[in-house]
Amino acid sequence: MLKYRIIPVTPFDQNCSLIWCDETLKAAVVDPGGDLDRVYAAVQAEGVTLDKILLTHAHIDHAGATADLSEEHSLPIIGPHQGDDFWIQGLPEQGKMFGFKAARVFEPTHWLQDGESVQVGNVTLSVLHCPGHTPGHVVFFDPVSKLAIVGDVLFNGSIGRTDFPGGDHATLISSIKDKLFSLGDDVEFIPGHGPMSTFGYEKKTNPFVRGQWG
Repeated sequence: MLKYRIIPVTPFDQNCSLIWCDETLKAAVVDPGGDLDRVYAAVQAEGVTLDKILLTHAHIDHAGATADLSEEHSLPIIGPHQGDDFWIQGLPEQGKMFGFKAARVFEPTHWLQDGESVQVGNVTLSVLHCPGHTPGHVVFFDPVSKLAIVGDVLFNGSIGRTDFPGGDHATLISSIKDKLFSLGDDVEFIPGHGPMSTFGYEKKTNPFVRGQWG
């Protein structure tokens, strides 16, 4: 069974997630934007073994500490989709722009495609390519626990910004409608920022998507 712990990192309070298989205790860090001391403390507290890094997208608050974490623990970097290579190459400039600690460019071990799967111990996560916030944004979904890690596609009461380079509002709405909401109303999700929610609750209450679908 998939277990998780949300670790707020960076000045943007980004929801970095430590996820692990409760049978093998193998773990992945999803979106290590920064503050690796907090990540390491969570790993130690849960008694798990880091196995890989998963990235939903490459904005600095989600990917800024990826190179450091990968090097320090010899971890493969899985994701995002190659559409976000532009953002990876721009990480140092993003750091200067937003006043973050110097972030380094990295090369993912494996670029993800829609329909692929990723293993975390005995847990199999489905990969959904959900562009709109960024061109290469992906979502990780565990159909057993009905948990999705959606990055900045959808939030509790809001949706991702589309005014950054490569963003597109219509594409984002399509990703939410066709990829996320089709997974089921009872699916819980961890957003990139803010509290968790369910897809069913967002369908009914989120002002950016409410009323567009039955």
